[in-house]
Amino acid sequence: MTSAMVSQMLLWVVVILQGVTILALARQIGVLHDRVAPAGALTTAAGPGVGEQSPRMEVHALAGNAITVGGKLAAGKALLMLFVSSTCPICKKLIPIAKNFAKSERLDVLFVGDADPSEQRKLIAQFELDEHCFVNGPEVGMTYRIDKLPYAVLLDDAGMIAAKAWSTAGNISKA
Repeated sequence: MTSAMVSQMLLWVVVILQGVTILALARQIGVLHDRVAPAGALTTAAGPGVGEQSPRMEVHALAGNAITVGGKLAAGKALLMLFVSSTCPICKKLIPIAKNFAKSERLDVLFVGDADPSEQRKLIAQFELDEHCFVNGPEVGMTYRIDKLPYAVLLDDAGMIAAKAWSTAGNISKA
């Protein structure tokens, strides 16, 4: 064998290894895309802004009870809506933090998701959440135009949007 043939064979081996590496990376991107799936038929980060009246809507929790979102609350009360997914690792880290924060700040928390109810019930069991405070469906996410997870919306006692925040790879952004 000449040195040109050896060189050509080595180049083919390198090309084949690069192809296998590209396929493995494409598979990992697909896996990550599945893990960080958004909630609802999510369009843009627009939606109602901070300082605006929250849209009023009637939704149903997983337990079947009706919940009014966007209406007036008891004086001094606030509602934290946390949009989560059972496949979002950042959401899973924030759920216990949000529960503790809500308890210390005397906030009501409404968890909102958009997935198969059995997946949501597993999430509820894992984090000991209340089915009466977990809405599963795209309505709320579409109304607020949630396009990233986790996402939080804080409503004051008048039903006004006091704050909006979302996490991008662990960093908190606010609107």
